[in-house]
Amino acid sequence: MPVSNEWLIFLGTATVFAFTPGPAMMYVLARSVHDGRRVGIESALGNAIGTLAHVLAAAVGLSTLLATSPVAFAALTYAGAAYLVVLGVQALRTCRGVEQALTGGTASAPSGFAGSPLVQGIMVETLNPKTALYFMALLPHFVHPDRAAPAAVLSMLGLVVVVVALTADVIVALAASRFRVRLATNVRWQVGQRAGSGLVLIGLGTFVAVA
Repeated sequence: MPVSNEWLIFLGTATVFAFTPGPAMMYVLARSVHDGRRVGIESALGNAIGTLAHVLAAAVGLSTLLATSPVAFAALTYAGAAYLVVLGVQALRTCRGVEQALTGGTASAPSGFAGSPLVQGIMVETLNPKTALYFMALLPHFVHPDRAAPAAVLSMLGLVVVVVALTADVIVALAASRFRVRLATNVRWQVGQRAGSGLVLIGLGTFVAVA
């Protein structure tokens, strides 16, 4: 188990990691602005579940495989990048429909994302190899085998990271949904925001693939 001063360092790094914008947070931001608070929070919960997959992987040693196997790492990287690009393309394809719906007086505009936000959040975060490497780079420094079983400590520390990351994503979802309500009737902003979010997701996917 970490000692007292190590807990401060761990919580500090976990907080920085959670509040640093990445594919998962940008997905929550996009869904919240598109579809409101409830969908944004569902996306954040999906991210948290996806992060739990990385916690389990770290506990059983699969993250080591990703860190040491170029083939496994590349496969997960490209799968995650492709998924982000698909989400971005979906958002871009609805721009015209959004404009027609809003100017024509339709009650609601298409969201720009097909499928469950919870499932998509799980996919975005599970297919993010950077999270796996984060766990491998950070958590072992706080594991002391002479004090407790490494798997148990890794699991506990990973759960703390999940809680901190979920808190950050929920804050983003709440803030973005309030921003959406104020601009809900602005047609130009709605179309531009969807186009911008789509391009950001495509850019993130490209960055993940080549980084």
